[in-house]
Amino acid sequence: MSYRVALIGAGTMGGVHAGHWKTMPGAELVAVVDPRTDAAAAHGAPFSDFDTMLAQAKPDIVDVCTPTPFHREYVEKAAAAGKAIFVEKPFARSLSDCDAMLAAVTRAGVPAMSGHVLRYFPEYAGAKRLVDAGAVGTPVAARTARMAGLPDLGGRPNWYADPAQSGGVVLDMILHDFDWLRWTLGEVTRVYGKGLFHLTKHTGVLDYALVTLRFASGAVAHVTGSWAHPGGFRTTLEIAGNAGLIEHDSARTAPLTASLRTKGGGGGVAVPESPMAQGQDPYYQEIAAFVHALQAGETPPVTLADARAATRIALAALESIETGKVVTLS
Repeated sequence: MSYRVALIGAGTMGGVHAGHWKTMPGAELVAVVDPRTDAAAAHGAPFSDFDTMLAQAKPDIVDVCTPTPFHREYVEKAAAAGKAIFVEKPFARSLSDCDAMLAAVTRAGVPAMSGHVLRYFPEYAGAKRLVDAGAVGTPVAARTARMAGLPDLGGRPNWYADPAQSGGVVLDMILHDFDWLRWTLGEVTRVYGKGLFHLTKHTGVLDYALVTLRFASGAVAHVTGSWAHPGGFRTTLEIAGNAGLIEHDSARTAPLTASLRTKGGGGGVAVPESPMAQGQDPYYQEIAAFVHALQAGETPPVTLADARAATRIALAALESIETGKVVTLS
């Protein structure tokens, strides 16, 4: 069976997904929905309206790559239409939106997956396999960092710079680390964060956070995020246990790079990439895993419940930064 795919959003991540859908066995990109029809036309059959697209293109899969505040609208519409759904991270800006989308998908009984692509990057997937195999013994501490400059939309209104829409570096970027740490170390029980969000006419946005997580196992993780990093995109990872240590630093090794995806009249968004052959690219792999799950009638490997759990950690971190208090997750 070949699945007909409609892509919602022709921005940075929409462009990444469009390229992979076009080369995905068992899938055909039949529509791209974006109010900027010129941007949509660059990737396929353009539509400015979701309902018109639904009636004319008749997709089997709806891939939601809009800015975060619009995820709920399109996930609910796709679920009501009985379509399989792939939705990019962050899942939503609020838990109420997360819960509304989960309810819509559950009511419709449609398969759905969230785009937590870090699980498919080789250094992170490899570290997870090593932890699972007991290479560090019992994990007791972890430290991750994810640092870059503020995403630049090339003169268009920058929703990333508005924490009310994007959640800033905590929800939009180190959410990757929250999801990976939960996937690897288990459920988070306590969250404490410190951060700085500073917007001025001269320096733009400075967004930095340091978040401490405690897990049900007793392990502790420290997560650093920055959209004010002067040295370009960089990630680090350490996991220590009672029998060993795993380390990764993108500044010292080559598997993780970042390209500046340009938009409009300049600027761009740093998108982490793996310089691997087509078919091994992490973004391709996550979409392929979704297609495989549909073909096999299996639960997709990253569920919307996973997406909600990661979002909940990020929102707890934002609450802790604002209040100065530890947030306990039941």
